[in-house]
Amino acid sequence: MKHAVIVGHPKVDSFNLSVAQAYCEAVRARGDEALLRDLYRLNFEPRLQAGELPGTEFGPADDVKAERALIGDCKVFAFVYPLWFYSPPAIVKGYIDRVFGMGFGYGPLEGGGNRGLLSDRRMITFTSSGAPSHWVEQEGAWGAIRALFDTHLAQVCGLSIVDHVHFGDITSDITDEAVEACLRQVAGAVERRF
Repeated sequence: MKHAVIVGHPKVDSFNLSVAQAYCEAVRARGDEALLRDLYRLNFEPRLQAGELPGTEFGPADDVKAERALIGDCKVFAFVYPLWFYSPPAIVKGYIDRVFGMGFGYGPLEGGGNRGLLSDRRMITFTSSGAPSHWVEQEGAWGAIRALFDTHLAQVCGLSIVDHVHFGDITSDITDEAVEACLRQVAGAVERRF
């Protein structure tokens, strides 16, 4: 099984990139394939262009066509990102807008509406925040991110959500031991879910 691991964090030594790499290692240890899509290092352009909007001039840009060809046979989409203002970074949102849009994630239904094109695929998400997890939940951000990102994306594209693992209290002074404990949780999620 092939996994697309989509990570969005500007720092190459970030906790999030460590999570993405741990996920890839756990997937490969199971004999599956992991395709890391490090959006910042790829210099992914997140801005949706006018011609990418469905309409008379509609068509994905060349970079989107290339990305769709690369991840088109993936059976699992793993998203890894920090919560900034309780939502994904713009580069992750832009990736969803451009890559998972019309013609890849969903298509038109006759008579109106859309149908998901990824109904045989799964989605898992790993997020982090500097705030403690109980605070993220108490403030309503947990329910919001699950509804507006996980559930909505899954419903539009036909994906099955297998998990969303959140790591709170991820600050610049996190200990190596705490990071290692989190990375073990990532490997555990892979083992349980796949």
